[in-house]
Amino acid sequence: MRSILQIWDVARGSARVVLETDRHIEAPNWDPSGANLLVNGEGYLFRVDLAAPSLAMVDTGFADKCNNDHGISPDGSLIAISHHTARGSEIFTLPAGGGTPKAITEDAPSWWHGWSPDGKTLAYVAARGDRRVIDVYTIPVGGGAEVRLTNGEGHCDGPDYSPDGSCIYYNCDRDGHAQIWVMGPDGSGQRKLFADEYVNWFPHPSPDGQRLLYLAYPPGTLGHPPNLPVALCLCDMEGGNRVRLVEFNGGQGTINVPCWSPDSSAFAFVSYVI
Repeated sequence: MRSILQIWDVARGSARVVLETDRHIEAPNWDPSGANLLVNGEGYLFRVDLAAPSLAMVDTGFADKCNNDHGISPDGSLIAISHHTARGSEIFTLPAGGGTPKAITEDAPSWWHGWSPDGKTLAYVAARGDRRVIDVYTIPVGGGAEVRLTNGEGHCDGPDYSPDGSCIYYNCDRDGHAQIWVMGPDGSGQRKLFADEYVNWFPHPSPDGQRLLYLAYPPGTLGHPPNLPVALCLCDMEGGNRVRLVEFNGGQGTINVPCWSPDSSAFAFVSYVI
């Protein structure tokens, strides 16, 4: 499989290739500085300098089984990672420049997905109890008691904060296949933004609060598998004015985590060639 890291320019309506590699890379984050992207691959994290693109490994200490649920804090000082341990995926933070990870979640499995705009809270999904139900949780960035925001209404995933912190967008299949939902940061007011035939995952609000990016799978898709004909779509923050921007082979790893540029002019994604 060949991975193609790309940037979509919203104004131009087109993508440019940043990097192609025979390594399997996933889930680009855009650094708040705007100068580089962060991706994962083969259990590690890599920084891609946009001025001279290449895969530069980030020191993640003992965490050598990082999955595609990672992200950079709003102030650029920390990275949240989801690292597989003997108990399953657990969330850690480490300095943005690399270093020893600090455990945040006490229970597993847990998969990180979003930072609150003030940098104080992490949003993630986790399975607790019988481990068959995936729900949305939050936790202080330094660790502590987790707060459950959804309660087994279906498979919930991909929580990401609005730029003003007033709500959390996520996907859920509680009334059929996965669609885009929104709720307050405390779990209140849960509502579906829209309904269509596509299986919609991983909503990411733009930093300027004007657009919502999400990944659309073909009708009938179960979960969020790799290597399917998918589309990246934009809509407004209430789910209106939906547009399918580009179609390609992708899915798992394409935009699992926040991927907008700091100025909201572009977003990063990964497509794949088999």
